[in-house]
Amino acid sequence: MIFKKEFLLLCLVANILTINAQTPELTKKDSTIVSTWMFGIGFNAVDDSDDSIRRLLDFEDGWNVVPFPSRISVGKYFKSGFGLEAIAAYNKYKKDKIVDGFPLLEDKQYYSIDSRLSYDLNKLVGDTGWFDPYVGVGIGYTHSNDNDRGTYNAVLGFRTWFSDRLGLDVNSSGKWTMNTNFTNHLQHAIGVVYRFNYEKELNEEGKKKLELIKAEEKEKLRVSDSIALANKLAEDARLQREKLEKEKEAQRLAAIEKEKQELKNKIQSKIDNLDDIYFALNSSYLSSKSRNVLNNLIIILNEHPKLLLEISSHTDSRGAASYNQKLSERRLKSTLDYLFGKGVETSRVEGKAFGEEQLINECDDNTKCSEIKHQENRRSDIKIISH
Repeated sequence: MIFKKEFLLLCLVANILTINAQTPELTKKDSTIVSTWMFGIGFNAVDDSDDSIRRLLDFEDGWNVVPFPSRISVGKYFKSGFGLEAIAAYNKYKKDKIVDGFPLLEDKQYYSIDSRLSYDLNKLVGDTGWFDPYVGVGIGYTHSNDNDRGTYNAVLGFRTWFSDRLGLDVNSSGKWTMNTNFTNHLQHAIGVVYRFNYEKELNEEGKKKLELIKAEEKEKLRVSDSIALANKLAEDARLQREKLEKEKEAQRLAAIEKEKQELKNKIQSKIDNLDDIYFALNSSYLSSKSRNVLNNLIIILNEHPKLLLEISSHTDSRGAASYNQKLSERRLKSTLDYLFGKGVETSRVEGKAFGEEQLINECDDNTKCSEIKHQENRRSDIKIISH
């Protein structure tokens, strides 16, 4: 049973180690920014040639660019994929550039302020993390070639991200004039964008990993609980075994003690059934009857080799206490000398003399008693020390 529990514990530990080895970890790639503020600065190029399709890549005659950052933008982008942006741009139409279908005779200033609503195409095609294509629509105001016009705008672009904060924005906008007296134009832009106050969420891959991590954590908890339960059961079983062993040991010791007590009582009963050892008044001489009692005591000692006894000698109260003490010592010596003389080992019998200190009746110095009563005090008591 013990080996089975140990084997179970080993299996559970091995299971935990296997789970730890296989558990995925969430990384930076598993989350994406879902809402943010964004600031951008960069360059813009304007094609106001009135023939944008044919001159789309006519950089030399159709595009107008200034050699310094000329466009700024700021926007708020939401979890839904939509974004609101405000954009300001400056440009210059250079002399001899084609504008409204004709070469310019002199340089002209260009200004634009636009607002637009954009949508992140990743919401449709799936998040790529680093590549952000988008489309948008909006309205704006443009001053170009000495004319002011309102415009309807449409944009197509993408952003590519180098980090959570820094990226590159490339886009092209078509701007259709609200006044048919003026021409439509294209505006292209490229610039650096910076994200701040952003909020991140797990992408689909991250969500799958999180589900797997939660499932494995749940499994770890289950295995951990199983180990704790197995340990508790093992500990309970150990404590139960110890309790049973202690109970058995206590019962064994109690049985031994009971047996010893019964044996002691039996031996003491034998001793008590012996006749009393009495001495004559003022005498320490052992009578033949007392010697016979001691002979029977020797038989008991021989029957029980481990038996140790204490023999105490007493006197009655008549006479001085000091005299009675010495008298009891002589009586004790007579008793012990007889036992030792019969071969009893000296280590098996202890002797004590009490004189008149331990009377067993009322016959003290102040009480008149019969001889029979006084004789009860002239005795030798035998008590078991161990057996």
